[in-house]
Amino acid sequence: MNMETRLDAPVNQKMYDELGERWYSANDDPVALLRAESRKRNKWIAEEVRNAFAERQVRLLDVGCGAGFLSNELAREGLLVTGLDASESSLGIARMHGDPDRVAYQRGDAYNLPHEDESFEIICAMDLLEHISDPGQVINEIARVLKPHGLFFFHAFNRNLLSYLVIIKGVEWFVRNTPRNMHVLRLFIKPSELREMCGRSGLTLKVLRGFGPKAGHPAFWHMLLTGIVREDFEFEFTKSTLMGYIGFAVKERVDR
Repeated sequence: MNMETRLDAPVNQKMYDELGERWYSANDDPVALLRAESRKRNKWIAEEVRNAFAERQVRLLDVGCGAGFLSNELAREGLLVTGLDASESSLGIARMHGDPDRVAYQRGDAYNLPHEDESFEIICAMDLLEHISDPGQVINEIARVLKPHGLFFFHAFNRNLLSYLVIIKGVEWFVRNTPRNMHVLRLFIKPSELREMCGRSGLTLKVLRGFGPKAGHPAFWHMLLTGIVREDFEFEFTKSTLMGYIGFAVKERVDR
């Protein structure tokens, strides 16, 4: 298959329906990279939420929550969490690993969120925007249900040749059981594009940080040699947003 065909191919969403308990247990699968990402970024999101809202009890919507890596941890931090995803099988695993008294899971469409206007102080979209064809529309929906002065957290991948070689091909080459088209380059989002999408929806980008694997860690080299992502694999914040990046925007304009 040539590169042009690969770039035009749809994202492989079916893989998430088939993971089952491997969401939480597999090390021979790229889902282990998602767990490693979550271990780093969940703590950062929790800290930013505490800084913004102190001891206030706030509601959080996790759009594209998958098996609940973020939702379950932030629920344990005391937030009132709703996790939304299109995959019922993934939601089933999330419920098994979560506390039903602290987090509610629902099946839903990110393009048409099943919530009233201004329902949540915090909305997260982790590893979602690069899997959909119209991220601007989803961000507009997120802005609709976000309360004034609320926070929108995101993680996405930059669109360039280096991202294609490292994030797409590198994972296919060096992580076992990586399916074709887990990511496609045409759906990656440049930071300037994300800033513009947020601005059109009344959101002001406040923080943007590079985010990627800790290349000097022994677990990184172990992955390259074996295809196995150990549980001590680490991600870190970086100065460069050339590949992966993370951040948040604030809903400052009330009338959209």
